Amino acid sequence: MTTAEGTSRHAVVVGAGLAGITAALQLADAGVRVTLVEGRPRLGGLAFSFQRGDLTVDNGQHVYLRCCTAYRWFLDRVDGAALAPIQDRLDVPVLDVAPAGGPRLGRIRRNGLPVPLHLAAGLATYPHLSLAERASVGRAALALKRLDPADPALDGIDFATWLGRHGQSKRTIEALWDLVGVATLNATAPHASMGLAAMVFKTGLLSEPGAADIGWARVPLGELHDTLARKALDSAGVRTETRTRVSSVSRAENGGWHVDMDGERLDADAVVLAVPQREAHALLPGGALADPDRLLDIGTAPILNLHVVYSRKVLRRPFFAALGSPVQWVFDRTDASGLTDGQYLAVSQSAAQDEIDTPVSELRARYLPELERLLPATRGAEVRDFFVTRERTATFAPAPGVGRLRPTAHTRAPRLFLAGAWTATGWPATMEGAVRSGFSAAGAALSELGHRHEHPLREAA
Repeated sequence: MTTAEGTSRHAVVVGAGLAGITAALQLADAGVRVTLVEGRPRLGGLAFSFQRGDLTVDNGQHVYLRCCTAYRWFLDRVDGAALAPIQDRLDVPVLDVAPAGGPRLGRIRRNGLPVPLHLAAGLATYPHLSLAERASVGRAALALKRLDPADPALDGIDFATWLGRHGQSKRTIEALWDLVGVATLNATAPHASMGLAAMVFKTGLLSEPGAADIGWARVPLGELHDTLARKALDSAGVRTETRTRVSSVSRAENGGWHVDMDGERLDADAVVLAVPQREAHALLPGGALADPDRLLDIGTAPILNLHVVYSRKVLRRPFFAALGSPVQWVFDRTDASGLTDGQYLAVSQSAAQDEIDTPVSELRARYLPELERLLPATRGAEVRDFFVTRERTATFAPAPGVGRLRPTAHTRAPRLFLAGAWTATGWPATMEGAVRSGFSAAGAALSELGHRHEHPLREAA
């Protein structure tokens, strides 16, 4: 596609995480010539894979929900949906290590009834809460359903305060609200914006019966976010440069942009900065934001992943969540990793500020006994490998007040845009939020470039 003047438009997208890949694909699909620049040797941002001997390892366990329509679009666009299927109906096994005896199993699951009855039967038999606590959850859920997550007042209070006002006990928060909230928000209830929490629970659990059904990759993430994404970008005509750092973005005399990268200057009609907030702050030219230092006030939160390879099968389920233990979520990654003998479990620990720098030896001493308590089948099994991956800045911190700090895709500078899960998507720092930010940045760029376009989710473009 060309402009009315007959010259091809060129856009540069800086950063090839999910936000940048999405923006590049959207721009290219609309006929714009695109260059995608990434400093790492691979695509995918913070959702990637690497080799450890014969194992293919994801840096962390990532899941998505049926309501994540943008990430589902991404999977379809890179021809990867069949490799990351969604369970037929929400079913989360929850193991609680009781003070006496073995672990007790409960389940968070739904049936086929309309909202909110789809969760009522599962909640009624959830053994980790008392009858009174289960009733209180129902009342809080109905109150939550009436909220508008975009209400600025909700951004100013924390989730725990709201839950306390609505009769939720400490045990109820631990056994239900934080069980879901920590994994999706990367923060415990006292440290999470009520606006973001309301968005997660209202969209995921109270919008439609199947909204919270869980999907996850049955292959290494790198196959989806690097291999298949690169193939889609190549097919769309995107020039992709990895191992390439952008050092500056500056205005050109013709009103366009100069993008300086390793050994080359690119001239662009539009630029999308799809990088973390601190990187964006460093690259933004003067005057692009009214108060660029607000980007530096958007904090970050870590995620820790423990990887354990056992000599034999110790877990029959694909995953489970835990209560009464430091362990949060455990996933079976045996098949995806390529392991042919034994079983490989990944332990995903969100909101890991207290442990992100703990030495591997201490983590091993702490968590292997916990896995024994939760999974008696591990007793006597040989631990063939134990290693740790740490993402110190895995997500933006969803603290109360963060909503007012998150910028939109637009800047004050013509044809310069921002993308990333940390921008104002309305979602927490998820793969869904990252893809949505790519939609927003590309849509804004196409509008300013004069290209007709349609939002891929058929929302207002």
